[in-house]
Formats: sequence, structure tokens, C-alpha cells
Amino acid sequence: MANGIDFELFHDEITDKNNKNAVLLFHGLTGSPFEMKKYGEFLFKCGYDVFCYSFPGHGERISEIEIVTWHDWCEFAQEKYNQLRNNYNQFFVSGLCLGAAMAIYLAEHNKDITGVIALSTTLFLDGFCIPWTIYLLPFALSTIARFYFTFPEDDCFGIKNERTRKSLAKITAKADIGMDNYPLNCVDGLLKLSKNVRKNLKNLSCPILCIHSKYDNLSSPKSAKVVLDGISSEIKQYVELNNSYHMVLYDNDKEFVMNTVKDFICKLVSDEKEKEAACI
Repeated sequence: MANGIDFELFHDEITDKNNKNAVLLFHGLTGSPFEMKKYGEFLFKCGYDVFCYSFPGHGERISEIEIVTWHDWCEFAQEKYNQLRNNYNQFFVSGLCLGAAMAIYLAEHNKDITGVIALSTTLFLDGFCIPWTIYLLPFALSTIARFYFTFPEDDCFGIKNERTRKSLAKITAKADIGMDNYPLNCVDGLLKLSKNVRKNLKNLSCPILCIHSKYDNLSSPKSAKVVLDGISSEIKQYVELNNSYHMVLYDNDKEFVMNTVKDFICKLVSDEKEKEAACI
């Protein structure tokens, strides 16, 4: 059953399905599609069908996050991709944090992805707000503590802009759209997914855009740079931000981020149309 905060944005006025382009979005760790909504609406206005769904254990039933694994997330993402892909000529995947790692994972395992947009890719928990207790993680994961211990969300909520931070804090306090902490079992899932992604980077050959803040509080630019150094793609672009934290879709650079994504996608769609025309 679809989660109440999942979203699908269709351009119903376009009847030729084979001529349409789409973007599948993935939200962040302990988050929900809510955090991708403005991004999705922006892409929809740019002419793309847009889809975003809650990962297992996330969204409106976030208590289940304690019992899901990274394999559940991957199977879920692959299932959604399989359901959607054949309806479109050009198909992009994009995500934030965990969602960026998942977008990269899909591109490693599906050669018909047109392009990847990875925002605040989280392969390492080495941002400036990560507590020193992260070094105890290997020990904690080997004990029953993995089901009870959590890393609290830091006070900045991944947002440098204080006004936006306060507004988002009020919204999240009133609605069950995400968690204010990171369960240890969930962090373990992210790190296992990240390890798998790093192992298979050479299998990614499609165009990719990585956007990361120099001051990401959760994961430093190392994650994005490891991706770009390890993949086989001929087209790869890296953009580093200087006025945002982790939640780049809501922070000071949000307009720049979205316009950069728009330019990247539009260029690839245009290039693919030119190739198709040349083959006729």
C-alpha cells in the first residue's frame, strides 16, 4: 500500500508516453518523501514526471525502521525502478543522503539509467557534527545495544540557514514525517549499503552529477569524491557548495542546486534526442 506522503507527479496532458522523461527520487536516512517534495515539484515544472516513495521503515510508520535491513531498501528501490522504467525514454535517479547512495546503487546494477544526481552522498559518517561515539559503532553493533541505542539529530538539523531551520523544526514537530534521531540499526544499514556501493563503483558508467557541501554536518565531501574517482562514467560533474550544510535542498544554496540539476538533466535529454534523430 502506498504511503500517504509518497508522491507521483504526472504530466497528463502529454499522451505520447514514449516521449516522456522521468525522475525517481529517494529521500534521506530516517526521513521521508516530504523532504523531497519541493525538489520534485521543481522537476515537475521543468517537464518531468516525478516519483518518490518512502523507504521501508520510514515515513508514516517509522517505528518499523528497527526491523528493516539495507537489503529491504535495495529491493524496494529496484522494484519501484522496474515498475516505472519501461514507460519512459529517458529515466533519471536522484537522492539525498541515503537516497544518493541508493541512486548510485541502482545505476551500478541497471545500465539503462540515463543519469544520476547525487546530493549530499553519504558513504562515510565524517561530518563536523558527528559525535565522537561513532568510533564505538563496531563494538555496539556486536551487542544488543544495536536495537536500543540512537545517535541524536544535531541541533542544526542539517541546515545552515537559521530561519529555515526553525521553520522546518516546527513542521516536523507537528507531523510524523521523519525522525529526530538515527537508530543504531539504521546507521548500520546505511554503512553496509555504502560499503556495497563503494565495492561496485566501477560498474557505474552513466552520466552523474554530485553536489556536496564543503560544510556538510553529516558526511564530508570525501563521499562524493570517492564516487567520482571510482566510477567508469565519461560524463561526471562535481559541484561543491560553500553556504549550506547537509540538507542542500532547503539551505542557502537551494536555488543554485535545483538550477544546476535542471541544466544537467536538460543537457542529457537534449543530447539523447540528437542521437535518436541522427539514427533515423
